[in-house]
Amino acid sequence: MFHGRIDELKILADAYDNDSFESIAMYGRRRIGKSELIKESYKNFDCKKVYYECKKASEEFNVKALSDKLAEVFEIPKPDFKTLNEALRFIFDKSVNEKIILVIDEYPYMRGKSDFLDSIIQGVIDDYKNKSKIKFILCGSYIDVMELILSNKSPLYGRFTYKLNIKQMSYFESSLFYKNASNEDKVKYYSVFGGVPYYNQFIDDKLSVKENIINLVIGSKARLLPEAEGFLNEEITKLNNANECFMAIAEGNSKFNDILQNSNVSSSPTLSDVLKKLINMDVIEKIYPINDESEKKSYYRISERLSLFYYRYIFKRGSYFNVMSAEDFYDEFVLDDFERYYVPKEFENISKQYLIIQNKNKKINPPLYKIGKYYYDLPKEKKNGEFDVVTLSRDGYDFYEVKFITKPIDDKVINEEIYQLAKANIKYNKLGFISKSGFDISDSKDYYLITLDDIYA
Repeated sequence: MFHGRIDELKILADAYDNDSFESIAMYGRRRIGKSELIKESYKNFDCKKVYYECKKASEEFNVKALSDKLAEVFEIPKPDFKTLNEALRFIFDKSVNEKIILVIDEYPYMRGKSDFLDSIIQGVIDDYKNKSKIKFILCGSYIDVMELILSNKSPLYGRFTYKLNIKQMSYFESSLFYKNASNEDKVKYYSVFGGVPYYNQFIDDKLSVKENIINLVIGSKARLLPEAEGFLNEEITKLNNANECFMAIAEGNSKFNDILQNSNVSSSPTLSDVLKKLINMDVIEKIYPINDESEKKSYYRISERLSLFYYRYIFKRGSYFNVMSAEDFYDEFVLDDFERYYVPKEFENISKQYLIIQNKNKKINPPLYKIGKYYYDLPKEKKNGEFDVVTLSRDGYDFYEVKFITKPIDDKVINEEIYQLAKANIKYNKLGFISKSGFDISDSKDYYLITLDDIYA
């Protein structure tokens, strides 16, 4: 079942729904749902569709396989094309008189380390863009290669009318995969499986969160454990210290120096290089406080949540599966930290997403400029700190306290937030509170109050 991707589907539908040449570059990490998005996007369009997924093989091998697909789609004897140029020109010739959707998926597999195929595609596009009705989609999972193709150093620079970088789905779109779960459990599922459709499709919302985690991630026979172990394998083998870097961040070290000290990485330049490559792979984010974008205040977080769960709980303990049951492993190493720290931390990220969605849908007035952490210093005490969910609009900063606990937020929590802001001498516009368990306060009108039900409404 296909869920979400409303914005991307609209962009693709608009591209298909005309008789002009359109070219779309689509890229994003593995398992993010690019191929399924493409197939869903054109299923109701009445035209010929040529969908070819490249293999990690030579141009000649891929052209032969593409020729099989062309014979099938155009109901002709298999063409004897020898080069990609010949095959593409055959399709583009056909598209002069009829609309055709052409998808070359996982293009970096065929391209390999040489860019001469980029020049071939560029030449075909330039020759046909003013007379063709083709909708040409070039897709790939190697983000660094696809971004190189789109850069101003590439022959294909400026040849695409749309560039779609497919990211993880939002917490809300992801929840459509397990819509019968309680809202509390939806937060927990997103904390583990994130916004990756391939992972979410295996969640059985008739089972408990614990049962799903055990079935899918914990134990030598868990369905997604090989995914968690091997997700970065192709790229991470090229990156010395990447595992150590991941491990340090998963254990809560977010500042550069903390990662360096706790990862056994040999030097600052080496760590910088590893982090930069992991950011390009879209598995780690570099974030700045919204009130201070200096490099010194930046921090890092793992954005690929299954990897975060794996490195936090399983990576160093995988051998335990040889002697422990999956249930005992969960109870011993996951349960307490997962409930008390891991999920509440992810609930903060979900809360930020909620505010962003509301803001983009014009439900917040005045509109927000930024959402993120707010950094502050206490010079007299030689301390510093952060407020985790803060927004900025023309009226100033609004500070949100986020609680994923069993008790409602009460006056004590509100007074503690007011005291903390006063102690840090921070000026603000209004306070907000986001609560899993609702509110028990004497005067609600002075605050923004958001419940878990609001977040999933």
